[in-house]
Amino acid sequence: MKIILTVIGKTSEAYLREGIEKYASRIPRYVPFEIKTLPDVKMKAPSAERQKEAEGQMLLASLRPGDSLVLLDERGRELTSRQFAGYLDRKMSILPANLVLVIGGPYGFSKAVYDRADEMLSLSKMTFPHELIRLFITEQIYRAMTILRGEPYHHD
Repeated sequence: MKIILTVIGKTSEAYLREGIEKYASRIPRYVPFEIKTLPDVKMKAPSAERQKEAEGQMLLASLRPGDSLVLLDERGRELTSRQFAGYLDRKMSILPANLVLVIGGPYGFSKAVYDRADEMLSLSKMTFPHELIRLFITEQIYRAMTILRGEPYHHD
């Protein structure tokens, strides 16, 4: 199994890119990992719905048959870091294809993406900029891997 973090648009802030790259470079020691960046949708004065639809079509087209699609969404299930480690451990043992974690654009996901999703996870009930969530989830994937290996990164 490979973990793919799919995001819409480039990370604009250098400090966020640096943090994301720090953790993303460590994850492949434990599990195949990739960050897939889909381009920003270019429309003149798009409505939120039109933008979500266009992003959704692009996202769905990027998936392969058999991929498990997990949306990072404020309405998803919240897990502790240890629970997330267990979640990834179970996925690594049962999934024959990729685990695709997706961070949507600024307006969230289209109905078609919600319909295709296998599940939703939430990092918090609070709302954060989608670029900041990229850093949070990348660090949490790394943390989960160290928990599974019994390495001294995570402290309860």
